[in-house]
Amino acid sequence: MVSLRPVEPLDTAYLEELGFTWHTDSDETPYLADVLVEVSEAEAEAYYEAGNQLYDMYVAAGEYVIEHNLFHEIGIPFNLVELIKESWESEVHWHLYGRFDLAGGIDGMPIKLLEFNADTPTALFETAIVQWAILKRNGLDEVRQFNVIYDALLENFQRMVTLEESVEHFHERYEGWRFLFTSVRGNAEEENTVRLLQYIAGEAGYATEFAYIDEVEFDAQEGIFFNGVYYELWFKLIPWEEIALEEPDLAKLLSLIVRNQKAIIFNPAYTLMFQSKGLLKILWDLYPRHPLLLESSYEPLKGKMQVRKPFFGREGGSVAILESDGTVLVDLPGEYDAFPMLYQEYTELPVDAEGRRYQAGLFFAYESCGLGYRRGGEIMNNLSKFVGHIIV
Repeated sequence: MVSLRPVEPLDTAYLEELGFTWHTDSDETPYLADVLVEVSEAEAEAYYEAGNQLYDMYVAAGEYVIEHNLFHEIGIPFNLVELIKESWESEVHWHLYGRFDLAGGIDGMPIKLLEFNADTPTALFETAIVQWAILKRNGLDEVRQFNVIYDALLENFQRMVTLEESVEHFHERYEGWRFLFTSVRGNAEEENTVRLLQYIAGEAGYATEFAYIDEVEFDAQEGIFFNGVYYELWFKLIPWEEIALEEPDLAKLLSLIVRNQKAIIFNPAYTLMFQSKGLLKILWDLYPRHPLLLESSYEPLKGKMQVRKPFFGREGGSVAILESDGTVLVDLPGEYDAFPMLYQEYTELPVDAEGRRYQAGLFFAYESCGLGYRRGGEIMNNLSKFVGHIIV
């Protein structure tokens, strides 16, 4: 049983002062739970080690895909393949951050990888800032939390210049390269997540600016511009597969811009390989029966309860849980049915006294750096709640 500690929730006025405006779900219920998951120090350490190990495995799987030209097998759009190779081969294309979704890790249940949100991970604001604020507002010890995301991101921004673990020489090596941060209009969660990242980059020492995607200009020979100013570095919280499929002209332009060394883009294009759930099958092939992995296949698993999910999808859309005989137990409608499907062995999520399930979100920025939870039903969706944690 998941152990929970009740807390006084943060009022909406305070949350909005922080910039956290998506505090109420579409059904008018609070998005933030008024409890914290109690996590032991040993459990927090196990999450930390799991994330570091999984990332190394993902790097090996990415190299395998490139060496064996398996882009089609994991659903990579053909018009991004060369850009993925280009970004993979040069160390300047630094992976800023991602989020592992994990089952288990508490209540004696083993940690199991569900997927890796490596390209455009959300829940950053609530994991890095809001759950820390809950501790502070409730008079709890602020260090009793596995949450060093802010500092980890700040240092990882600086590593984009030093290209090594140490960031000691960032300021002497940084030559004033301008950093543009971009999101789409009309999505407060995405915009404020991007603005948080922009703020951290500014604290790290970069010259930064924010723009909506429709304000940005792209030139294959000259690079990326906003208001007539050239930007060497560009962060976009816009999925690579969405660019490839819905904006193919932009995909071509970005490929040429990178090839001509006119800009570095974050997260880099190779993170689309990590984002693809098709890579889970590659991981299983490379590391069969690894304790952190679940059996995964491009075909239905025989005789096993399993989850069917699209290679690319968000918030549980188009995900189904299947009985061992193929009977559909739960099916969440979504807009991702056209993507290829992965079949992953089913695993139970930890539950509380009311039967609500908990899925861990583990952020990674050079190393594992922060933990948060989503609470919901058998499939997490856009009405799932965010739950912070406290180390006991």
